[in-house]
Amino acid sequence: MDPAEAQRHDHFLRSFTANEAAIRAYVRRLVPTRADADDVMQDVSVVLWKKFAEFRPGGNFRAWAFGVARFEALAWRRDKARDRLVLDDEVVARLAEETVEMEPFLSRQREALEICIKKVQPGQRDLLMRAYQSDTRIHDLAKSSGRSVPGFYQWLHRVRRMLLDCIRRHLSQRIESQ
Repeated sequence: MDPAEAQRHDHFLRSFTANEAAIRAYVRRLVPTRADADDVMQDVSVVLWKKFAEFRPGGNFRAWAFGVARFEALAWRRDKARDRLVLDDEVVARLAEETVEMEPFLSRQREALEICIKKVQPGQRDLLMRAYQSDTRIHDLAKSSGRSVPGFYQWLHRVRRMLLDCIRRHLSQRIESQ
């Protein structure tokens, strides 16, 4: 690989990695399930790489990637058009527009969540993260944690509430400091 190609590759990877969570969240709002979002994200990643030469240096990578993601979500929708769970093109377009408008706030929320999750004790944090894995059965997780299923749900509710309060405090402190 020549130095210019290596630099281009490095720039793409840095830009994509820095924005992947936001792009994935954007896609997730446009398709019905996480599995669908994973499929669309694969296509988005490939298209972004193939079209990266068209990206203007110094441009807004996230906005450009959102545009690609929107078209890939629409393409996915056309492929799944006979499925009753697919949203109308107009609804997808509106969701895409609203998501772009909300992205700065959603990004701040994600950052606050990362900070707040780090405040949860490691063992509790591991249990919390396992509760949100797609292959997790809450019954098994409750049993391994020494709780009943209702007790586990109560614990999970308390942790979520604590995280929500922490996020709200973090966001309000950020607003006050600006």
